[in-house]
Parts: sequence; C-alpha cells; structure tokens
Amino acid sequence: MSRTLFGTDGVRGRANSHPMTAETALKLGAAAGRFFRRDGKAEHRVVIGKDTRLSGYMFETALTAGLTSTGMNVYLLGPVPTPAVGYLTTSMRADVGIMISASHNPYHDNGIKFFGPDGFKLSDEAEAEIEEMVRNGVEPAAAENIGRARRIDDGRFRYLERAKASFPNHLKLSGLKVVVDCANGAAYKTAPEVLWELGADVIPLGVTPNGVNINKDCGSTHVATAAAAVLTHGADVGICLDGDADRVMIIDENGQVADGDQIMALLAARWAQHGQLKGDALVATVMSNLGLERYLEDQKLRLERTAVGDRYVVERMREGGWNLGGEQSGHIVMTDYATTGDGLIAALQFLAAMAETNQRASQLSKSFETVPQLLKNVRYEAGAAPLDTDGVKAAIADAETKLTGNGRLLIRKSGTEPLIRVMAECEDAQLLERVVDSVVDAVQAAV
Repeated sequence: MSRTLFGTDGVRGRANSHPMTAETALKLGAAAGRFFRRDGKAEHRVVIGKDTRLSGYMFETALTAGLTSTGMNVYLLGPVPTPAVGYLTTSMRADVGIMISASHNPYHDNGIKFFGPDGFKLSDEAEAEIEEMVRNGVEPAAAENIGRARRIDDGRFRYLERAKASFPNHLKLSGLKVVVDCANGAAYKTAPEVLWELGADVIPLGVTPNGVNINKDCGSTHVATAAAAVLTHGADVGICLDGDADRVMIIDENGQVADGDQIMALLAARWAQHGQLKGDALVATVMSNLGLERYLEDQKLRLERTAVGDRYVVERMREGGWNLGGEQSGHIVMTDYATTGDGLIAALQFLAAMAETNQRASQLSKSFETVPQLLKNVRYEAGAAPLDTDGVKAAIADAETKLTGNGRLLIRKSGTEPLIRVMAECEDAQLLERVVDSVVDAVQAAV
C-alpha cells in the first residue's frame, strides 16, 4: 500500500485546502478509530492535543466526530507540546494519541500526527493502512456504542511534572537567568512554569498566542528575537522552542546560536562520560554536519545516520537499542525520557550541564567546528517532478563530481512542504556556493 496523504511527519498542509480540510480530518479520525480499536478492552480511548493555531479548533472537532463515530472515547488535552501527547498516550492507557500541529510552519498551515499505544509515532506501514481506510471508508459503530468526548484539565500539569523529573534531583537552576521563547505555541505556559519551578529567573517570550502569531518572528526558526533579549537582559542562556515544542535551539550569553548538532554533541559526550549513552552511538540524519561525525569519532563514539525526519531517527534508535538521537533542526530524542523529540527536556539537559559544571553556555554550546554547509530551497507546484528531468540529473552528477574528496551533496524533497532542498558541505566555501547554485538553477529551470 502506498502513502500519498501522509508525509514524513503525519498529514500536513494549508488549513482548509486539501489535504488539511475538516472533511479529511473527519475521515482520518474514523479510520484511526477503526484501526486502533482493540477487542476485549472495556474502553477504547484517544488523547488529542494541539498547538495554538486558529484552525486547531476546527480539526479538533472534526477528528473528535470521526473518532467517536467508531466508538472511541476522546480526551481533549487542549494546547500541549507534542511530546506531552506521546507521554500521555501511554500514561492514560490510550489506544492512540493525536497531535494537531504544523510544528515550525506559519499559522495558516496545520497538521495531524498520530502516536500508537506505545507513545511512538506510527510506522509507514501503519500510516498506509489508515490511508487505505480513509479511501475506502469504515463502518461506524452502532448507535449505542458511539464514543464520548470530554476535556482533560490536568494534562499539561502531568507533562510538567514529567519534564521536571528529567532534571537531576541534586541540581537547581537558582542563579541562572534564562530567556525562553515559546514561539506563541504549545509550550507557552508549560516551559516558563517548569523553568521557574526549578529555580531559574525566567524571561518569557512568545507567550501571548492569538491563533495567528505562532512562529511569527519568534521561536526556533527566528532566533534573533531571543538572542536580542539575552543581550538586553544579560541572561545566562536562551531557549528557543518551535510551535509544538518538539525542537529547540540554544542561545549562549553572547547571543550565539547552538543548533541540534551542537546540543547532541554535548549530550553524547556527557552521557558517554557518565556511562549513560547506550551502545556508544548517536543517531542523526543525513542533514547533520560532517563536523559532528568527526567530533564523535574523536570521542570514540559512532554516528548512525538516517533519512530526514525524527520518526526515522526514533525507528533506528529502537532497532539498535540506542537512547540518544535527533536532527540538526533541533529535534533531540532521548528515549530515557520521551518517545519523540522534546525541546524542553533537551533544554533542561543543557541547563543541567551548566549547573553541574558551573560553565557558561558559550563553553558548552560549541563542541566542534562545523564544516561549511549551505542549504537552499526551491518551491515547486504540487504534482511536478523536477528531480526527474535530464537537466537536473546532469547538474547533480556534475556537482557530485566536483565535490568528490572535498565534501558531500544531498538533494531531497521536503516531506512537509512542496520544496526541493539542495544541501552541500565543503571546506572550500567558494566551491560550495558554486555547486549548490548550479543545482538550484537547474531545479528552478525545470520548475
């Protein structure tokens, strides 16, 4: 079975345009309800969380209608981080968890992500089966077996305590001034509360969501706002989350940014030192910098690479029995604490390193020198296949030849937007610019 509805991270698109319509959400809810119902259980339940997008109300209602039509009881969590849904799916013994979010995208986009009863995102095979059921339709429950729906008021507080429990008991954040940018998203209450309760002096940003300002000039995709606040307030560190708080960027006291690769490098080395890193391996995607790979080799550690998408990182971690992985974009997956990327818990691990070593953020946030990396995106119309044209294939082959022995080239379609991503790494900055531009020009011509 093929997948055309699902991408690399659930179903995503512009709200009120295919596939992100209320009608599709209704069908997805019914299909997921039928797929996850398990015989012999007294109650079939699903937990639904969302971020702060205006369209979240519409999709929450449509999913609820579809799910209850198949006999599922729905528990509505309201705005909570994506990792909270993964955690609460298992904690509340739910058959399925659903997060309504388009992560770092603008407010006019939205998405639907599914978690299985184990709290992990679904496999490609499971998504394909659900998609097939959307196409074919499902049999509704009998009238007397229709599910119920109700709101859960303590979901956020359950996750808040879970996040605090990941911070070492013998440490406190007392004396640390922390800027936290919540991107006007799902963690706008949770993240500042956790940091304050652990002792930090908190300067919150992006905590006034209005339905249309999520990720707008704030959060992990616009770190300049937090960097400026760190300098203005003389803060020790800045934490930038995205709209659903499953990714993070760290700002040091000088306003410099540490991405997911630098955060993973620090955690891998520290965990290995304390005997916490399973298998002496870190799992990351093909997008992670070559400098990270070299640094890990120097530490006698191994880098395992996967396709882009935190779901694929987690699948590889589970296959290999490893407990640390993530993406350059800031998804940090720590299966000792969470079933998916968790920006807040990753930030707490960084803050724990600061508290334990008494080192400044700038001393901990640059473990390695990055190899120059350039990424450019080319937007294309849905249905087009620019990578299949002879001109683009020739440009890619020529670029790969020029980079042989000097770097690497990666071309891929985005799984969440109609974009062709052209990325290269090379020590020679001028060669890097030329090869990327040559491929971008070819793709643009094909588009």
